Amino acid sequence: MTTQTTKGTALITGASSGIGAIYADRLAEQGYDLILVARDAAGLKAKANTLAGAGRAVRTVAADLTKAADIADVAAILRDDETITLLLNNAGIGATAPLLDSDIDALEAMIDLNVTALTRLTHAVAPSFARRGHGTIINVSSVTALAPELFNGVYAASKAYVLTMTQALQHELAAKGIRVQAVLPGVTSTTFWATAGLPVSNLPTSIVMTPDQLVDAALAGLAQGELVTIPSLPDAGDWAALENARKALAPNLSKSAPAARYTGTIAQQA
Repeated sequence: MTTQTTKGTALITGASSGIGAIYADRLAEQGYDLILVARDAAGLKAKANTLAGAGRAVRTVAADLTKAADIADVAAILRDDETITLLLNNAGIGATAPLLDSDIDALEAMIDLNVTALTRLTHAVAPSFARRGHGTIINVSSVTALAPELFNGVYAASKAYVLTMTQALQHELAAKGIRVQAVLPGVTSTTFWATAGLPVSNLPTSIVMTPDQLVDAALAGLAQGELVTIPSLPDAGDWAALENARKALAPNLSKSAPAARYTGTIAQQA
Protein backbone atom coordinates (compact mmCIF):
# COMPACT_ATOMS: atom_id res chain seq x y z
CA MET A 1 0.00 0.00 0.00
CA THR A 2 1.40 3.40 -0.95
CA THR A 3 1.60 6.43 1.28
CA GLN A 4 -0.65 9.41 0.58
CA THR A 5 1.98 11.95 -0.36
CA THR A 6 4.07 11.54 -3.48
CA LYS A 7 6.43 13.55 -5.63
CA GLY A 8 5.05 11.77 -8.64
CA THR A 9 6.69 8.89 -10.48
CA ALA A 10 10.36 8.50 -11.37
CA LEU A 11 11.19 6.35 -14.39
CA ILE A 12 14.68 4.90 -14.02
CA THR A 13 16.51 3.07 -16.80
CA GLY A 14 19.18 0.52 -15.91
CA ALA A 15 17.39 0.09 -12.59
CA SER A 16 18.00 -3.56 -11.78
CA SER A 17 21.48 -3.14 -10.30
CA GLY A 18 24.34 -0.74 -9.65
CA ILE A 19 23.78 3.01 -9.79
CA GLY A 20 20.19 2.70 -11.03
CA ALA A 21 19.21 0.39 -8.17
CA ILE A 22 20.63 2.80 -5.58
CA TYR A 23 18.79 5.69 -7.23
CA ALA A 24 15.59 3.62 -6.90
CA ASP A 25 16.18 3.29 -3.14
CA ARG A 26 16.91 6.97 -2.66
CA LEU A 27 14.07 8.28 -4.82
CA ALA A 28 11.60 5.98 -3.07
CA GLU A 29 12.83 7.40 0.24
CA GLN A 30 12.25 10.92 -1.12
CA GLY A 31 8.61 10.12 -1.95
CA TYR A 32 8.63 9.02 -5.58
CA ASP A 33 6.69 6.10 -6.98
CA LEU A 34 8.84 4.16 -9.41
CA ILE A 35 8.91 2.67 -12.89
CA LEU A 36 12.01 0.50 -13.10
CA VAL A 37 13.34 -0.32 -16.57
CA ALA A 38 16.09 -2.82 -17.44
CA ARG A 39 16.81 -5.85 -19.62
CA ASP A 40 17.06 -8.18 -16.63
CA ALA A 41 13.46 -9.10 -15.76
CA ALA A 42 14.52 -11.27 -12.82
CA GLY A 43 16.77 -8.54 -11.47
CA LEU A 44 13.94 -6.02 -11.78
CA LYS A 45 11.59 -8.30 -9.86
CA ALA A 46 14.18 -8.78 -7.12
CA LYS A 47 14.70 -5.02 -6.90
CA ALA A 48 10.97 -4.38 -6.74
CA ASN A 49 10.72 -6.90 -3.90
CA THR A 50 13.38 -5.04 -1.91
CA LEU A 51 11.32 -1.87 -2.28
CA ALA A 52 8.09 -3.51 -1.12
CA GLY A 53 8.37 -2.06 2.36
CA ALA A 54 9.11 1.48 1.20
CA GLY A 55 5.43 2.42 0.88
CA ARG A 56 5.75 3.36 -2.79
CA ALA A 57 4.11 2.01 -5.93
CA VAL A 58 6.69 0.14 -8.02
CA ARG A 59 6.20 -0.98 -11.62
CA THR A 60 8.77 -2.92 -13.63
CA VAL A 61 9.31 -2.87 -17.39
CA ALA A 62 11.66 -5.40 -18.97
CA ALA A 63 13.15 -3.68 -22.01
CA ASP A 64 16.36 -3.84 -24.03
CA LEU A 65 17.06 -0.21 -24.90
CA THR A 66 19.41 -1.16 -27.70
CA LYS A 67 16.29 -2.32 -29.61
CA ALA A 68 14.05 0.20 -31.36
CA ALA A 69 10.82 -1.58 -30.44
CA ASP A 70 11.68 -1.62 -26.73
CA ILE A 71 12.73 2.03 -26.81
CA ALA A 72 9.38 2.84 -28.41
CA ASP A 73 7.52 0.97 -25.66
CA VAL A 74 9.25 2.93 -22.90
CA ALA A 75 8.85 6.20 -24.81
CA ALA A 76 5.10 5.54 -24.98
CA ILE A 77 4.98 5.21 -21.21
CA LEU A 78 6.80 8.52 -20.84
CA ARG A 79 4.37 10.24 -23.21
CA ASP A 80 1.21 8.77 -21.74
CA ASP A 81 1.77 8.54 -17.98
CA GLU A 82 1.01 11.96 -16.55
CA THR A 83 2.21 10.91 -13.08
CA ILE A 84 5.84 10.82 -14.28
CA THR A 85 7.74 13.81 -12.91
CA LEU A 86 11.33 12.55 -13.17
CA LEU A 87 13.24 10.72 -15.88
CA LEU A 88 16.60 9.20 -14.97
CA ASN A 89 18.56 8.17 -18.06
CA ASN A 90 20.98 5.86 -16.31
CA ALA A 91 21.20 2.80 -18.58
CA GLY A 92 24.51 2.57 -20.37
CA ILE A 93 27.27 0.24 -21.44
CA GLY A 94 30.98 0.92 -21.77
CA ALA A 95 34.14 -0.30 -23.43
CA THR A 96 37.81 -0.07 -22.59
CA ALA A 97 39.54 -1.52 -25.67
CA PRO A 98 40.90 0.90 -28.29
CA LEU A 99 39.07 1.34 -31.58
CA LEU A 100 41.31 -1.00 -33.55
CA ASP A 101 40.64 -3.83 -31.08
CA SER A 102 36.88 -3.26 -30.82
CA ASP A 103 33.94 -4.99 -32.46
CA ILE A 104 32.03 -2.45 -34.53
CA ASP A 105 28.65 -4.07 -33.84
CA ALA A 106 29.28 -3.79 -30.10
CA LEU A 107 30.25 -0.13 -30.51
CA GLU A 108 27.05 0.51 -32.48
CA ALA A 109 24.99 -1.14 -29.74
CA MET A 110 26.73 1.11 -27.21
CA ILE A 111 25.77 4.19 -29.24
CA ASP A 112 22.21 2.89 -29.51
CA LEU A 113 21.94 2.68 -25.72
CA ASN A 114 24.09 5.58 -24.54
CA VAL A 115 22.93 8.06 -27.17
CA THR A 116 19.87 7.02 -29.18
CA ALA A 117 17.78 5.59 -26.34
CA LEU A 118 18.58 8.52 -24.06
CA THR A 119 17.62 11.00 -26.78
CA ARG A 120 14.36 9.28 -27.66
CA LEU A 121 13.27 8.92 -24.05
CA THR A 122 14.10 12.54 -23.31
CA HIS A 123 12.19 13.64 -26.41
CA ALA A 124 9.22 11.55 -25.30
CA VAL A 125 8.88 13.08 -21.83
CA ALA A 126 9.93 16.71 -22.40
CA PRO A 127 6.66 17.90 -24.02
CA SER A 128 4.61 16.65 -21.08
CA PHE A 129 6.96 18.29 -18.59
CA ALA A 130 6.86 21.56 -20.57
CA ARG A 131 3.07 21.50 -20.76
CA ARG A 132 2.78 21.01 -17.00
CA GLY A 133 5.55 23.48 -16.20
CA HIS A 134 7.64 21.10 -14.11
CA GLY A 135 9.70 17.94 -14.29
CA THR A 136 13.24 16.68 -13.82
CA ILE A 137 15.58 14.97 -16.29
CA ILE A 138 18.79 13.43 -14.95
CA ASN A 139 21.31 12.12 -17.48
CA VAL A 140 24.19 9.95 -16.33
CA SER A 141 27.28 10.88 -18.32
CA SER A 142 30.88 10.12 -17.28
CA VAL A 143 34.11 11.91 -16.47
CA THR A 144 35.38 10.46 -19.75
CA ALA A 145 33.28 13.17 -21.41
CA LEU A 146 36.02 15.51 -20.20
CA ALA A 147 38.91 13.07 -20.67
CA PRO A 148 38.52 11.32 -24.03
CA GLU A 149 42.04 9.91 -23.80
CA LEU A 150 40.83 7.49 -21.13
CA PHE A 151 39.49 4.06 -22.10
CA ASN A 152 37.51 3.68 -25.35
CA GLY A 153 37.06 6.74 -27.56
CA VAL A 154 33.57 5.82 -28.75
CA TYR A 155 32.41 5.40 -25.16
CA ALA A 156 33.91 8.76 -24.24
CA ALA A 157 32.26 10.37 -27.26
CA SER A 158 28.88 8.91 -26.33
CA LYS A 159 29.17 10.37 -22.84
CA ALA A 160 30.35 13.73 -24.22
CA TYR A 161 27.10 13.71 -26.21
CA VAL A 162 25.16 13.20 -22.97
CA LEU A 163 26.92 16.13 -21.32
CA THR A 164 26.48 18.45 -24.31
CA MET A 165 22.85 17.51 -24.76
CA THR A 166 22.13 18.18 -21.09
CA GLN A 167 23.74 21.61 -21.31
CA ALA A 168 21.64 22.37 -24.40
CA LEU A 169 18.49 21.16 -22.64
CA GLN A 170 19.17 23.59 -19.81
CA HIS A 171 19.21 26.39 -22.37
CA GLU A 172 16.02 25.15 -24.04
CA LEU A 173 13.93 23.94 -21.11
CA ALA A 174 14.83 25.83 -17.94
CA ALA A 175 12.36 28.63 -18.68
CA LYS A 176 9.62 26.01 -18.99
CA GLY A 177 10.15 24.87 -15.41
CA ILE A 178 12.15 21.74 -16.24
CA ARG A 179 15.23 20.88 -14.21
CA VAL A 180 18.06 19.04 -15.93
CA GLN A 181 21.25 17.58 -14.53
CA ALA A 182 24.23 15.73 -15.97
CA VAL A 183 25.99 13.43 -13.52
CA LEU A 184 29.62 12.59 -14.34
CA PRO A 185 30.74 9.55 -12.33
CA GLY A 186 34.32 8.47 -12.19
CA VAL A 187 35.09 4.80 -11.63
CA THR A 188 32.25 3.30 -9.58
CA SER A 189 32.29 -0.16 -8.04
CA THR A 190 29.60 -1.85 -10.12
CA THR A 191 29.53 -4.68 -12.66
CA PHE A 192 29.69 -2.02 -15.40
CA TRP A 193 33.48 -2.19 -15.49
CA ALA A 194 33.70 -5.97 -15.68
CA THR A 195 31.23 -5.90 -18.56
CA ALA A 196 33.36 -3.24 -20.24
CA GLY A 197 36.43 -5.47 -19.97
CA LEU A 198 38.21 -3.94 -16.97
CA PRO A 199 37.06 -5.26 -13.56
CA VAL A 200 37.18 -2.71 -10.77
CA SER A 201 39.47 -5.04 -8.81
CA ASN A 202 42.20 -4.22 -11.35
CA LEU A 203 42.03 -0.50 -10.59
CA PRO A 204 43.55 1.48 -7.69
CA THR A 205 41.12 1.73 -4.78
CA SER A 206 41.93 5.44 -4.56
CA ILE A 207 39.94 6.14 -7.73
CA VAL A 208 36.93 3.88 -7.05
CA MET A 209 33.73 5.24 -5.47
CA THR A 210 30.84 3.14 -4.17
CA PRO A 211 27.48 3.53 -5.96
CA ASP A 212 25.89 4.68 -2.70
CA GLN A 213 28.39 7.51 -2.39
CA LEU A 214 27.96 8.41 -6.04
CA VAL A 215 24.16 8.59 -5.92
CA ASP A 216 24.06 10.49 -2.64
CA ALA A 217 26.49 13.07 -4.03
CA ALA A 218 24.53 13.32 -7.29
CA LEU A 219 21.25 13.91 -5.47
CA ALA A 220 22.94 16.51 -3.25
CA GLY A 221 24.09 18.25 -6.44
CA LEU A 222 20.55 18.16 -7.81
CA ALA A 223 19.20 19.65 -4.59
CA GLN A 224 21.81 22.42 -4.87
CA GLY A 225 20.64 23.23 -8.38
CA GLU A 226 23.74 22.04 -10.20
CA LEU A 227 23.51 21.55 -13.94
CA VAL A 228 26.66 19.40 -13.95
CA THR A 229 27.62 17.29 -10.96
CA ILE A 230 31.07 15.70 -10.78
CA PRO A 231 31.02 13.84 -7.44
CA SER A 232 34.79 13.33 -7.26
CA LEU A 233 35.77 16.94 -8.02
CA PRO A 234 37.00 18.64 -4.80
CA ASP A 235 36.74 22.23 -6.04
CA ALA A 236 33.62 23.21 -7.99
CA GLY A 237 35.55 26.28 -9.10
CA ASP A 238 37.60 24.08 -11.43
CA TRP A 239 34.48 23.19 -13.41
CA ALA A 240 33.35 26.82 -13.37
CA ALA A 241 36.73 27.90 -14.76
CA LEU A 242 36.49 25.35 -17.58
CA GLU A 243 32.97 26.50 -18.45
CA ASN A 244 33.97 30.16 -18.36
CA ALA A 245 36.90 29.47 -20.69
CA ARG A 246 34.58 27.62 -23.09
CA LYS A 247 32.05 30.43 -23.09
CA ALA A 248 34.81 33.00 -23.67
CA LEU A 249 35.46 31.36 -27.04
CA ALA A 250 31.93 32.08 -28.24
CA PRO A 251 32.48 35.54 -29.84
CA ASN A 252 35.29 34.14 -31.99
CA LEU A 253 33.84 30.80 -33.07
CA SER A 254 32.17 32.11 -36.21
CA LYS A 255 33.48 35.03 -38.26
CA SER A 256 33.34 36.20 -41.86
CA ALA A 257 37.01 35.44 -42.52
CA PRO A 258 39.63 32.89 -41.39
CA ALA A 259 42.02 33.76 -38.58
CA ALA A 260 45.27 35.40 -39.68
CA ARG A 261 47.35 32.28 -39.03
CA TYR A 262 45.55 30.53 -41.89
CA THR A 263 46.02 33.27 -44.48
CA GLY A 264 48.71 35.39 -46.13
CA THR A 265 52.32 35.57 -45.05
CA ILE A 266 51.85 33.92 -41.66
CA ALA A 267 50.26 30.83 -43.22
CA GLN A 268 52.99 30.61 -45.89
CA GLN A 269 55.76 30.81 -43.30
CA ALA A 270 54.18 28.01 -41.30
